[in-house]
Amino acid sequence: VQLQASGGGLVQTGGSLRLSCAASGRTFSSYDMVMGWFRQAPGKEREFVAAILWSRGITTYADSLKGRFTISRDNAKNTVYLQMNSLKLEDTAVYYCAANQWGVVGRRPEDYNYWGQGTLVTVSS
Repeated sequence: VQLQASGGGLVQTGGSLRLSCAASGRTFSSYDMVMGWFRQAPGKEREFVAAILWSRGITTYADSLKGRFTISRDNAKNTVYLQMNSLKLEDTAVYYCAANQWGVVGRRPEDYNYWGQGTLVTVSS
């Protein structure tokens, strides 16, 4: 499975961005697939952002990001999105999409076995 993340860029505080992650290659049961977003700021550990259970659309978010970030998916395009609103300076990071085929809506990087290449989001004042 290959994951291709896109949509990062430079945005001012208070602005919005939508990240995309397209899945391709070997398909696995959409019933068990979970896709998630993580981010990693310079000098910090990779942290969980959001995840979605593909088959049922069940979502989970980092508590600190609830209300500003929204994860969604497009079944026809095999793509997951991360809508980010009211961006803050501290949202600056490389954002990674990830997937697993175990049906585990996890919050740890080790809960995922497929990773995209990351897309940089820079929030400026």
